[in-house]
Amino acid sequence: MITRVIEVGTTLGVEEEYHLVDAETMALADAPDVVDEALRLLGDQAQGEISTSQLEVATPVSTSLTEVRAHLERLRKGADAAAQAHGCRILGTGTPPAARWTEQRLAQGARYQRVHERYGLLALQQLICGQHVHVSVPDPELAIAVCDRLRPDLHLLLALSGSSPYWEGEDTGYDSYRTVWFARFPVTGSQEVLRTRAAYDALVVELVTSGVVDDARGLYWDARPSVLYPTVEVRVADTCPQLDDAVLQAGLSRALVRTVAREALAEQPFSEPRPELVKAARWRSARFGLSADLVDLHTGGRAAAADLVRALLARLREDLESTGDWDEVSALTEQALARGTSAAQQRRQVAGHGMAGMTRELVAQTALG
Repeated sequence: MITRVIEVGTTLGVEEEYHLVDAETMALADAPDVVDEALRLLGDQAQGEISTSQLEVATPVSTSLTEVRAHLERLRKGADAAAQAHGCRILGTGTPPAARWTEQRLAQGARYQRVHERYGLLALQQLICGQHVHVSVPDPELAIAVCDRLRPDLHLLLALSGSSPYWEGEDTGYDSYRTVWFARFPVTGSQEVLRTRAAYDALVVELVTSGVVDDARGLYWDARPSVLYPTVEVRVADTCPQLDDAVLQAGLSRALVRTVAREALAEQPFSEPRPELVKAARWRSARFGLSADLVDLHTGGRAAAADLVRALLARLREDLESTGDWDEVSALTEQALARGTSAAQQRRQVAGHGMAGMTRELVAQTALG
């Protein structure tokens, strides 16, 4: 048992998706050449996405938050250099503030064509970017137990990450409009409690048989066992324009996975809120971010967002101290609570500098300018 706990979370990695915008106008860019340039500069740590106005980067396997930060800084600078070589910049937000979905174009490739054939207009309207954190969980059975136990807390990670308040130039009233937009796909949010790998495998077979997915890669859950790696992939967050927020997501995700894995191996009881309540909590976090009461899925009540985030941090303290991450993660958490989400900052900046000025500030944040 001790060996299995130690192996969980010994490595992690982060994927970030970016929008590509015109360097002068900040309009969405149709820029497939940027992907080619990024591949030349960054190798297999860069790849295209479903739209020609998107770019994705992935850190190498890392063992510490220090490594994650260094890799993300290097990858952001490299991705922005690739973009600038073709008159563009990278924008790390859940949605591009003023772009319209009709301005983007489906990327070439059999995989994306297949998505379009299956989901129709949804594939063409994607226009969203997220951050994914991979945390090593070598035991496939334990990975399912971890995903079961993550369900009550994922919406708090979402609340911290909200960076998509605008859609086609309009204030949506949401901190993470990306979340509700993405929810139109049939397999999103959190799975029901599965308990065993056999139950997970059976569900995948049933969903494939239904025709809604080709394989487990089509399960767009907020956390899922990775198909490609021995990891649990936490996928709930918007892309964060500020590097500190991206590192915070990585630190909290790893500590949460390690903590619930330890609890699972000790066979401790855990909260099993109904799917409807998990969905409601997710919606409320997407709607209000850190600015209102959120749902406490451990008690079924509501409490101030800051109180729930600090309670989660306190629960993770033992693990964060064991990995040497407590000082950094606790400081980044308090920093985020003090200044609010990116969405809140964007609204303040639009009031003072307009949409284009705010977007330029987001580009500067993303590219570490």
